Amino acid sequence: MDRNSIFGLLLIGAILIGYTYLTKPSEEEIKAMNTRDSIARVDKLRNEEFEAARLEGLKAKYAEVEKDSVAIKDTYGAFAGAVNQKEELITLENKLVKLTLNTRGGRIQNVQLKKFQTHDSLPLLLWAEKNSKFGLSFYAENKPMNTQDLFFVEANGADAVDATTSEKGVSMRLMVGDDQYVEYKYTLAPDSYMVDFTVNLVGMQDVISRNSNFVTFNWEADIPSQEKGRKFENQYTALHYKFFEDAVDYLKASGDDEEELATKVKWIGFKQQFFSSVLIAGDAFKGVKLKSVEMEESSPILKNFSAEISLPYQGTQLESHPMKFYFGPNKFNTLRKYGKDLDGQDIELHKLVDLGWAIFGWVNRYFVIPIFNFLEGFISNYGIIILILTIIIKLILAPLTYKSYMSTAKMKVLKPQIDAINEKIPKDKAMERQQATMALYKKAGVNPMGGCLPMLVQFPFLIALFRFFPASFELRQQSFLWATDLSSYDSILSLPWDIPFYGDHVSLFCLLMAITNLVYTRMNGQMTQSSQQMPGMQTMMYLMPVMFLVWFNQYASGLSYYYFIATLFTIIQTVAIRKFMVDDDKVLAMLEANKKKPVKKSKFQQRLEDAAKQRSKK
Repeated sequence: MDRNSIFGLLLIGAILIGYTYLTKPSEEEIKAMNTRDSIARVDKLRNEEFEAARLEGLKAKYAEVEKDSVAIKDTYGAFAGAVNQKEELITLENKLVKLTLNTRGGRIQNVQLKKFQTHDSLPLLLWAEKNSKFGLSFYAENKPMNTQDLFFVEANGADAVDATTSEKGVSMRLMVGDDQYVEYKYTLAPDSYMVDFTVNLVGMQDVISRNSNFVTFNWEADIPSQEKGRKFENQYTALHYKFFEDAVDYLKASGDDEEELATKVKWIGFKQQFFSSVLIAGDAFKGVKLKSVEMEESSPILKNFSAEISLPYQGTQLESHPMKFYFGPNKFNTLRKYGKDLDGQDIELHKLVDLGWAIFGWVNRYFVIPIFNFLEGFISNYGIIILILTIIIKLILAPLTYKSYMSTAKMKVLKPQIDAINEKIPKDKAMERQQATMALYKKAGVNPMGGCLPMLVQFPFLIALFRFFPASFELRQQSFLWATDLSSYDSILSLPWDIPFYGDHVSLFCLLMAITNLVYTRMNGQMTQSSQQMPGMQTMMYLMPVMFLVWFNQYASGLSYYYFIATLFTIIQTVAIRKFMVDDDKVLAMLEANKKKPVKKSKFQQRLEDAAKQRSKK
């Protein structure tokens, strides 16, 4: 090499030595690097351990899966392929109803009525997720099976079916083989509360035990509280059922109850106060077990209803069991519309609306409801409708009210003469007093029971409307004046505590009803002799309005409003009759004239007098 090359190499070496010296790490940096290296070595060892554990876990898991597969095969037999699948939800809906179907069990999971809400503005669900059971149980290969826990496949291949314009259906199948399955078929028409539901057993004769004569359809649901007043709502929530070609009956609404029905049943209804889920047989159910369990007051659930229904099984290639579900409001005319079977026969769904028995139900069906529906066509305010309905009823009954007042007026003008008899005859001669009083009534032409018949005629209207207003779907969530819901209580004051039998609020319509009844009782007390002759009865009459105040405080405000208007109208009628139509002096003159006429005795009256004389002699 020449001198320049040697000098260049030495210069490069000096630069490298200088750079190394200037860039060497400090002692702190050396310590940090050593720490990072140590952490890296630990992480590497830990990852190696984790990987070894993961591989070991996978081996164990595969072993467990293999073990579970054997256990599933042993437990579910031909249905082993329908276990441990992924849940899928399918909606079937129209403008009125939305059903959510779950491939787990192929069942109806949720039922929502789209046009209604709960009292606190939440979606109204008749069935809610995890609060219902729905499926078939049977024996297959000598093992008990329940489709509730098995996975179906949706034959239509969609996750939403809209039935708003035409009839649509969803088929859910529990597969065993290509031509072997349990099928639930749901069909929904537009603008309908009715869902066609069919259970098909296809090619199951070699799967379901040959000695089985039936399969059991299990239906169970928790009934949630939907309305404002829980106590009142609970009274109208009960499990109803209709015997085939016979009467409608129900399990008791209070407490727990159960029933095993050996006779045919046409339908089973899980009835709430204003909504129902009803399972209707294509022909008839031939073996049914029903159960109702009441929940604690603190629970959001009112009751649990369950039904076990035996469906006949003959072991053929195709076994079909057509049924229907009604999911809708307990509205009388709506239930009458849907309450027809395939032959057009009335299956009496409308009896889910409790309008009272015998004459009380007739008054509601053929008088109150037609008038109410007629007024609905012109008036949208239900408070005004109740007012007009009350006036119509009171005007129709006005002749009876007049007759009742006349009977009371006659008793009033005879009071001085009755007092004279009581002064003349001592108290220890009660029979003689009574005979003298009855003789006076007979001469004057007064029937002391004359005011009772008009009251008896009005009584069916009183009781009929007592049944109508709490069951009237039309009043649900309808407001009037201060009442926010005419189907529930109206509260103007919340109390800091719950008073037994009264509640924790003050209902103004109930208070007004009690006040008008006190006024009317006072008016009647001034016109009758009960205060002197039957002081205990007079006390009872004054206690009745106070008892009404307690009883009706939690009842439907529409009912209290009706009784308030009806009593107020009766007071006005009474004042008008007293002031413009009946004169006490003229009534007394008429009775004195009657005394001069010969008394005509009926054979019955003669027998009563003879019997009284015989008792007097004894």
